[in-house]
Amino acid sequence: MATFAALVALWFALTGSGVVSPGRFPSPRDFWLSFVQIALHGYAGALLVTHAIHSLFLVAFGFLVAVATGVPLGLWMGWSRRAEAAINPVFLIIRPIPPLAWIPLAILWLGLGDAAKIMVIWFAAFVPSVINTFAGVRTIDPPTIEAARMLGTPSRRFVAEILMPAAAPMIFTGLRLSLQAAWTTLVAAELVGALVGLGFVLNMAQQDIFPGMILVGMLTVGVLGFATTRLLGEVERRALAWNDAAGGQG
Repeated sequence: MATFAALVALWFALTGSGVVSPGRFPSPRDFWLSFVQIALHGYAGALLVTHAIHSLFLVAFGFLVAVATGVPLGLWMGWSRRAEAAINPVFLIIRPIPPLAWIPLAILWLGLGDAAKIMVIWFAAFVPSVINTFAGVRTIDPPTIEAARMLGTPSRRFVAEILMPAAAPMIFTGLRLSLQAAWTTLVAAELVGALVGLGFVLNMAQQDIFPGMILVGMLTVGVLGFATTRLLGEVERRALAWNDAAGGQG
């Protein structure tokens, strides 16, 4: 909190003294007026709440699809050597490709609508979820897996009662990275063909040379990213409560 207060004080000092030109970085007053404008009257065709909700939808959808596809794939690759041998070479090829490099193909395949943006966000969030889930499975002691196989544990029960709980801490680490990647990619995804969204606000503000509105858009992305990360942290805390209890007993 003290750091935040110091940054705000420095902001007032630099812009108020004229050391930083308002054309390069907005003053607190410019920022407030920009916020009031977009919140009450709208900018780039919509109110701030409309832009924020649309961007939040894109991130949430892309993130959830990444979780639904990346976590099972990581579990499968970590559990099955055959699956790893078949899939990992392909994954290693597409993994270094930046998410933004998929934008042209996404537009070609899905057009300029939300589907293309969700695809780009999905890819950005997909890679960390696969990597960390795979790593989580590989941290499980091999004797534990072998014992379950020798006892003839059914596959579904093995995944639900052994694989998932043991890999859960690493899985949630991957989910946090995935969520951050989704927000990082959102703005770039919305720069192309968007009619609403925080990325569209930033693009329009840049074209209008409107520093105050640029800062409003940036901080809104930051606040939403912080809020969703805290929400995911709460889900993780509740999901891993058994792990903390076991650690306390140990």
